[in-house]
Amino acid sequence: MPTIPDNGRRNAFILSGMQALGGANPALVVALSSLVGQQMASRSDLATLPVGIFNLGLAAGILPAAYLMRRLGRQGGYLIGALLGVGAGLLASAGIYAGSFALFCLGTLLAGLYASYVQSYRFAAADNASEAFRPKAISWVMAGGLLGAVIATQTIVHTQDIWPQHPFAAAFLAQAALAALVLPFAAALRLGRGAAQAGATPYTGRPLREIAANSRFIIAVLAGVASYGLMNFLMTASPLAMIGCGHSLNDSTLGIQWHILAMFGPSFFTGGLIKRFGKIPVTFVGVLLLGLASVVALTGISVSHFWFSLVLLGLGWNFGFIGATNMVLDCYRPEERSRVQALNDFIIFTCVALSSFTSGRVLANYGWEGVNTWTLPISGMVMLALAWLWLQDRRGLREAQA
Repeated sequence: MPTIPDNGRRNAFILSGMQALGGANPALVVALSSLVGQQMASRSDLATLPVGIFNLGLAAGILPAAYLMRRLGRQGGYLIGALLGVGAGLLASAGIYAGSFALFCLGTLLAGLYASYVQSYRFAAADNASEAFRPKAISWVMAGGLLGAVIATQTIVHTQDIWPQHPFAAAFLAQAALAALVLPFAAALRLGRGAAQAGATPYTGRPLREIAANSRFIIAVLAGVASYGLMNFLMTASPLAMIGCGHSLNDSTLGIQWHILAMFGPSFFTGGLIKRFGKIPVTFVGVLLLGLASVVALTGISVSHFWFSLVLLGLGWNFGFIGATNMVLDCYRPEERSRVQALNDFIIFTCVALSSFTSGRVLANYGWEGVNTWTLPISGMVMLALAWLWLQDRRGLREAQA
């Protein structure tokens, strides 16, 4: 019988592959949905509605996904999630073919529900790894997102001319095929009896309200919200701001590509940094980089300013979000993990959905300078909270050694 560390590495490797396939889902939806909306929506201001619906689906799916995984185990939940992904691609493609904007939006809603399962892959890797390997297990899974972005880009490039009378319908059919490929990966997982049947026994942990009131959990969630929410807020506005400043669509696309590389590329060594320097310091650096991204954006509107800001934004998300995920692992006991993980992700992705809807409006009302000015006090507040928690831990360590 394999040891826990070996099983942990095997599962992390499989989950990384699932992340690569599942990570192509949001990348493809975000890249194409506004273009489809532009062609099909009855009003121009509804063009970005499918992306907003996708993010709402992601946030709304977190708690039901957690419930299903408690009842069926993670493996059963991931099989259901992949089937939702297949349905999402088929419905979105059918909506384009039939010229039905409502049907297409229903497809993006299902894509969001699928993404709510994908978001928990990182926790599955951590739960089934040895304590020493956990940071690297999370990083391995997040690194799969880099391949997911490449897969999404290549899918769009190689399908755009297949069905020219129905633009992008073939891309969403390909998205359904990518989700179907997750099924054999999920079936190959070996999560262990305890992990697979965590929901089969009565809940014996602390009340969720008690856990959520703990300062460590509050700060970990705040760091996760800042890392993902601010990244999404700025990334959504950046292409519109670049076009508004007179830059080309090609410049904007290249900037987003560099941003995605910066988001996922460092995942290969972020776990090692956390193991060496600690969870809180790495998370602090991530939030600091998010603030620096806004500072760079405020110093100029050239292409290089936008690109450098987007790279810093991607790096900040990587360190901040992976670091915050590792911080959450310290906030619960084994029997409490599914509820605490679900609460953490529900809060984060509800805020991400809100940032998707507010980003364009803030840009329209206050401009690119206003977008970046809003982020600075949030980054500063979270950095202060992280610094306080780090000092508390240092004080506790000194007292324990005295």
